[in-house]
Amino acid sequence: MTREERLLAAVIDAVDTLVEDFDLIDFLHTLCDRCVELLDVSAVGVMLEDPGGSLQLIAASDEHTRLLELFALQHDQGPCVECHRSGTARLNIDLDSTAGTAPFPVFAARARGTGFLTTHALPMRLRDTVIGAMNLFDTRAQALSAVDTRVAQALADVATIAVLQHRTVAHANQQRAQMRAALTSRVVIEQAKGILAERWNTHVDNAFDALRRHARTHRIGLTRVCRQLIDGELDIDAITHI
Repeated sequence: MTREERLLAAVIDAVDTLVEDFDLIDFLHTLCDRCVELLDVSAVGVMLEDPGGSLQLIAASDEHTRLLELFALQHDQGPCVECHRSGTARLNIDLDSTAGTAPFPVFAARARGTGFLTTHALPMRLRDTVIGAMNLFDTRAQALSAVDTRVAQALADVATIAVLQHRTVAHANQQRAQMRAALTSRVVIEQAKGILAERWNTHVDNAFDALRRHARTHRIGLTRVCRQLIDGELDIDAITHI
């Protein structure tokens, strides 16, 4: 495959994120592999922001890089950490340069020990929202060209879109599940109200109030109380008649 074909394949991978059974972790690991191929770097890592705002390592092209990225998170320093905070790319960092690695000397020493000489960090962002960062590592002392920089940022953008799309689908699925649960609960409650109203020969509103009071008194969910009544697990005599 030509480089253009491999880049197109990466974009096509992102299109696949529109399906519901999309595997985000597998996609990001594949993206790491494609970055290594397309950008001629030695390794790639991807970090994403969790709901609490902290960075978490999600994918890496190899085990050494995974451990290095975890080290960066444990010490809260490194190009990826800074890139996430600022939303700005950090490119062509010479890991042998004391001045260039002054903000993260401990990380730089660990990266050199891993065998890397150069690193780059690109933000994963959409407009003003930064959701993570992508880290590139090279065992050679070479800079990213202008073209490679654009390709790298394009791949980071593709990953960002994939992650946000995945979150949107997951949120929609969660809402649908909540709605289905609510509708199921509604049916269960209506059945229990009818049963209790018939047994007591009273209005369904009185039966509903009694069920709610019983649930609150015993600190049990209303739907659970109603289900117990329907299944015969709750004796009607145990419910206080209103």
